[in-house]
Amino acid sequence: MALSNRQKRIAEIVRQSGPITGDHIAKQLNVTRAALRSDLAILVMGGIIDARPKVGYFYTGKNTLGMLMEEISAIRVGDIQSMPVAITNDKNAYEAVVTMFLEDVGSVYVVDEKNLLVGVVSRKDLLKAATNNSGDLKDVPVVMVMTPLAKMVMVTSEESVAAAARKVIDNEIDGLPVVRCVDEATRSYEITGRITKTNFTRLLVDIAEGKGGNDHR
Repeated sequence: MALSNRQKRIAEIVRQSGPITGDHIAKQLNVTRAALRSDLAILVMGGIIDARPKVGYFYTGKNTLGMLMEEISAIRVGDIQSMPVAITNDKNAYEAVVTMFLEDVGSVYVVDEKNLLVGVVSRKDLLKAATNNSGDLKDVPVVMVMTPLAKMVMVTSEESVAAAARKVIDNEIDGLPVVRCVDEATRSYEITGRITKTNFTRLLVDIAEGKGGNDHR
């Protein structure tokens, strides 16, 4: 359940000052008691606060962090993912470098002639190739420097952003490809997006500023 900024403020007022009447809450927010009716109803139905006749509203123990976690857990990868940047597997390492810098991304995905994901090449991969290769990167096929599909960590658009963030942290990587399974038996995937540390940071900033979780692309 995503709460509005005013609902979060009401919850904090009740937590700090409860039991407290609706009139006193309205006074602190400089609004009428009637204006808060729907907000109070949502908070009561959500189990965040409760009310007793002749006593007022009181806090049920769910803190602001808990409310934030509920809001984040409701957001899916597909809500905040970015467009993927990809090159075909017949390109060379130099072309991967050019694509990476033109698109200002930290990694480029590699797809085959059927547009299926076969690997990913990162800045680290390209730096290693440049260091280990005395020749021109134009002579190095991108498939020779990429991380192959078998070693990649992926997410789907339906996974929660919390699960995706955990994969990024656990695997010590900067981002993940968002994929759609084409054939599970052959482990064939179509890449539909990417989610990076920048997406996660932007999401947290937007939540802090009271924006929704569906407009981060």
